[in-house]
Amino acid sequence: MTRESDRLADRVSRRKFLIASGAVGTAGLAGCSGQSDSGGDAETEAAADESTPTEQSSQDTASSESGSSGPSMLTAEGSSTVYPIANKGSSYWNANAPPDDGEYWGSNPEEGNTVPGWEALGEPDMRIADYFASLYGFEPGGQQATPPFPTSIGLSHSGTGCQSVVDGLVDIGNSSGPITAELGWSESKAEEEVVDHVLGRDGQPVVVSSDVYNNGVTQLTGEQVRKIYQDEITNWSEVGGPDQEIYVIGRAEGSGTDTAFRLNMLGSADAPMPGVDTRFGQNQQVAQAVSQNEGSIAYMALAFTSDTVLPIGIEFEGTLYEPDKDAENTIFDSAYPLNRDLHQYTKITEDTPSGTDMREAAFMNMFLTDFGQQVFVEANNYIPLPTADIEAEKAKLPEQV
Repeated sequence: MTRESDRLADRVSRRKFLIASGAVGTAGLAGCSGQSDSGGDAETEAAADESTPTEQSSQDTASSESGSSGPSMLTAEGSSTVYPIANKGSSYWNANAPPDDGEYWGSNPEEGNTVPGWEALGEPDMRIADYFASLYGFEPGGQQATPPFPTSIGLSHSGTGCQSVVDGLVDIGNSSGPITAELGWSESKAEEEVVDHVLGRDGQPVVVSSDVYNNGVTQLTGEQVRKIYQDEITNWSEVGGPDQEIYVIGRAEGSGTDTAFRLNMLGSADAPMPGVDTRFGQNQQVAQAVSQNEGSIAYMALAFTSDTVLPIGIEFEGTLYEPDKDAENTIFDSAYPLNRDLHQYTKITEDTPSGTDMREAAFMNMFLTDFGQQVFVEANNYIPLPTADIEAEKAKLPEQV
């Protein structure tokens, strides 16, 4: 595949390239014990080109580690697309707040618990992590910031998350692309090695900078987007916009967002994209680049759109999919061709032949409820799973005790 980065020097003279240096910090592990916020807005999460996964075996899960007094920490790592969901869930889990803590939940403390979906669970009076962990046999921590076991979410990208869980470096590998595409596996190998858990969906948008949007480019056809990324359309005037060179931004190769975009838009995970001027490792970095560069176009996760990073409508075969949830055809609908699953992979081992241990099940089950879908998935601008899909995902988990 042609290295798009090698072509930047030849094209920069016709690009308005304004990316600020040093704008992106290093990634940290989020969701540490005692954290009591919701994980922050997706746009402002810490970003990095690479994050070293925590070396933590997924074995010995419901039993104590040698020399420890409780179950081992649950670790996850990978996709920056999945990160806002997993990290917010982790922060709620580690805070282990009571359900009547209105201040924690972001509501009026005098009104008590107003968390969507929580009452549907039978109005449990247990703390949040205590409740979900107890379904799988764990003893409640019973205190603020003392869950039955802690969780930690690392930030890198999908390929790293998939490889890390396969190598046993983390318990859960977060990925916004299928592991078959990320690691070049066959479907049969994937079924032998891992369990694929889906916790939500992303209507992967194509976004443009605000100057382009305000100059009339509020929608494109799928074919126009393909031609832009294949260097066949290079000026916005060719698609009804201003006479301005198109600054084409892509995600890093190996990221789930890049893999999904190539698969769904170009037909192959290895499809060349010679039109790309620069690539970034994280959604956060892409969002910042679009905000700072006039004439920009990019593909990214829904959670990272904003007033300066605007999703546009895309027409596929005569159907216009709009970035409006109330539209007849919307990018928030499963029929949208760039719609993709958000994955959490767990490893099949001799000690865990089902591929999912009790810690992983307790944590994942929290997302597979009306409460979890609304608070962690929909609140981050992603697409909740239909009821039938939630039930199918729950069936992959061990039986509750």
